[in-house]
Amino acid sequence: NYTPDSKDGSIDIKKAVTINTQFEVSKQFWAYLSDREGFGSPKDFLNVVPHLSFVRGEKNIDYLKRRFEALKKHHAFEDIVYSEDRATMQEWMPLMMPGRPADEPIAATRALNGTDVNFGQLTRQMLDYLATKPGVKMSYLQKVTGLERNGKGWRVEVKNTQDGSSREIDAGFVFLGAGGAALPLLQMSGIEEGQGYGGFPVSGQWLRCDNPEIVNQHQAKVYSLAAVGAPPMSVPHLDTRVVDGKKSLLFGPYAGFTTKFLKYGSPLDLPMSIRPGNLKPMLAVARDNMDLTRYLIKEVRQSMADRLETLRGFYPQLKAEDWRLEVAGQRVQIIKKDPKKGGVLQFGTELVSAQDGSIAALLGASPGASVTVSI
Repeated sequence: NYTPDSKDGSIDIKKAVTINTQFEVSKQFWAYLSDREGFGSPKDFLNVVPHLSFVRGEKNIDYLKRRFEALKKHHAFEDIVYSEDRATMQEWMPLMMPGRPADEPIAATRALNGTDVNFGQLTRQMLDYLATKPGVKMSYLQKVTGLERNGKGWRVEVKNTQDGSSREIDAGFVFLGAGGAALPLLQMSGIEEGQGYGGFPVSGQWLRCDNPEIVNQHQAKVYSLAAVGAPPMSVPHLDTRVVDGKKSLLFGPYAGFTTKFLKYGSPLDLPMSIRPGNLKPMLAVARDNMDLTRYLIKEVRQSMADRLETLRGFYPQLKAEDWRLEVAGQRVQIIKKDPKKGGVLQFGTELVSAQDGSIAALLGASPGASVTVSI
């Protein structure tokens, strides 16, 4: 996704460099927090996990080699290693090599300084830390039901979802960082800069393995290439994940269409977000993205056997009983106006703010949480 292949055969690494730089800033911020008394240990949310790219077929090998050569020239990626040697890849990916055809063309790159971040745990540690500071109040199980201008600031109406009580808060600045719910809140604000934005929700599913005999054979995040016609968000990867000190393997993502903007949202989220200002961009996106539509239909219709067959391309000797399906959260991809096409589907994140700087909303999905410090 972040290193596209140009028509002249060159690899554009600008986006990869930008995101890498932003992630380094995030790590510096987390290191700063970890030095503060009461924040907790970074080991609870951050683990070192090598990042690999793995491809099959001569065409994909050619791309990966050119990508490696382009990245290697930049100081941020100078430690990346490339190999087509099966013995080397056996050391890097011992779970993935057995059972693979001897004549199958394969190649991989590896960066040892990769990470696995448990953003749920990081968020809990940040909120617990902030709650101890003067002037900070944390409120949970709250829902914003009103958002309107109040002089130079904003009046926010908030409902307690437990007892039904409501209250109003006057704020000089409001940040809408509510994931999939950020778009409806942006629309609620009515700011001109938010006109024309829409959202395309996609659900995420993963195959998960907790069997220690399997998990302990894989210590990496291994990415491949998206299938022809599939969107960038569909790039498959087999990951080591550490949650509460326990290792698991996750493979995916498998996408599905939903009209909810949040995992536990309403089926009316998408239809209720349609406005006169974003109807044209949304129709244009529907017209111009038939490949995405076909991809989502195919994903929705997949059986467990179909999903396991995709995983078999990474792990040829898998056993079905070791894997189960996990439903993850939602991605609400950005739909925005475009002067030529009428509307485009944007993969990534975007910050939308009022001209006076009194309110800002973070829209979109990947790379998401890993770069929010810079955003």
